[in-house]
Amino acid sequence: MNAVELAERFGARNYHPLPVTLVRGEGAFVWDDAGTRYLDMLSAYSAVNQGHLHPRIVAAAKSQLDRITLTSRAFHNDQLGAFLERLATLSGFSRVLPMNTGAEAVETALKAARKWAHVVKGVPVDQAEILVAEGNFHGRTTTIVSFSTEEQYRFGFGPFTPGFGVVPYGDIAALEAAITPRTAAVLLEPIQGEGGVIVPPPGYLARVRELCTKHRVLLILDEIQTGLCRTGRTWAFEHEGIRPDAICVGKALGGGLYPVSAFCADDELMGVFAPGDHGSTFGGNPLGAAIGLAALDVLVDERLAERAAENGAWLMDRLRSLRTPVEVRGRGLLIGVQLPGAARPVCEALMARGILAKDTHGTVVRFAPPLVVDRAALEQAMTVIAEVMP
Repeated sequence: MNAVELAERFGARNYHPLPVTLVRGEGAFVWDDAGTRYLDMLSAYSAVNQGHLHPRIVAAAKSQLDRITLTSRAFHNDQLGAFLERLATLSGFSRVLPMNTGAEAVETALKAARKWAHVVKGVPVDQAEILVAEGNFHGRTTTIVSFSTEEQYRFGFGPFTPGFGVVPYGDIAALEAAITPRTAAVLLEPIQGEGGVIVPPPGYLARVRELCTKHRVLLILDEIQTGLCRTGRTWAFEHEGIRPDAICVGKALGGGLYPVSAFCADDELMGVFAPGDHGSTFGGNPLGAAIGLAALDVLVDERLAERAAENGAWLMDRLRSLRTPVEVRGRGLLIGVQLPGAARPVCEALMARGILAKDTHGTVVRFAPPLVVDRAALEQAMTVIAEVMP
């Protein structure tokens, strides 16, 4: 059996990938098992912002692999401190709690918010509520899907975790009406990526910040997909000039090599954790820390936020010039093209012409190439996209 047949035979059928088997990657491009080159317009859902196999990140990983890879947090390691300092400085928060996957970072945020509500705000034990938005995607753990509004993510997985309220995304009046003395936090994506690349109305996040401050409610932003330069700023919340109380970070934090995530907050919130309250065997391991530090350095040193802003503005302008899309949404190089019909056939047609993109929510094609992509590659891609769009 070949690689696809083996995966189909022995793997769970929880994905429906495009029919291509990738064996190599470099920069913004990947190659399949027949040697065909493709422009990667998905970036592993923004986990490969720095491009495939960036040499600086690979070198950091190889160097660490020759030394030590895992110590657990029962002991110190010589890589973690520098990584935490770099991420704290870049995020503007005083404390960082490292984890592995994005969902773990979100779970950490939920635990921190609930405990803060009890021990700092004074909400009675087990009565804290966290408000989220319709159309959210924060991961797939049982607790996280408890507040999803996507039926497929929930069906058959109950009973669900209580303590969450859901309001329409972008509706500030609905959010204000939902806040009560028991509200611990508001958890939002600055742009809803899996929801179809939904950008909130201008000023929405600023008004959310005002409401949270007024009612002493934490504002926690999930920057796992939107952060680390994807939207043309280091963090998507910078577009509205606000500062949340905490952020969740992941995906590109591992540079496309290794799962690295983190929860970033200041002392008052992070201080609710005491030794033994929360942790991870692999979170903060020396290999992940070395990779994460290199991944952050590449983002800054190569000015990938600026490149995302410039190329994203150009690409959205070109996409809007096509007649087919109903709407083009996004910021930087996180772009969703709303089609009048099914998006998967378009993605399959693009694949046949050397471009890998992914449909989301049935009728949206998402374009999110590695931030290292150059204008020439995007120009070639636009020629193909213009020919393929129905």
